[in-house]
Amino acid sequence: MLAAHIFFVPPAEPPEVMPEKGLAAGVLKQAAHDLRRFRAATTGVKRELYLDAYSWITANDFSWSYSFVNVCKLLDVCPEVIRTELLADASLGWFGYWTKRGGRLSQALRASIIRVFARWRNPEGAEVGRLANVFEGI
Repeated sequence: MLAAHIFFVPPAEPPEVMPEKGLAAGVLKQAAHDLRRFRAATTGVKRELYLDAYSWITANDFSWSYSFVNVCKLLDVCPEVIRTELLADASLGWFGYWTKRGGRLSQALRASIIRVFARWRNPEGAEVGRLANVFEGI
């Protein structure tokens, strides 16, 4: 019985969550929301919110901690890619945005299903590419 305890490996500790990353992600999400929600506004506070978000996303400012490029760096994402996606999503409008978002969700779900079945069929490391072809038509 003692031998069984010798080989017990405790589960890995979850990585420490950095509050800065949570704040950075929140700032980025709020800017994306403001861009999308207020893009058609022409006056008042709503237009100011849109312009602030647009200016923040398009600026290449490194001078303050939560500038767009520094937020992207903290989140370990490419600013140019994120900028392009945010501006494209904002130009889609409500229906186009949610249609695109639904497509992303279905792709992620399909990839998850493929990984599960690949592991189930070949636990040592299934060739996911072959299995992915099965799901292409779905």
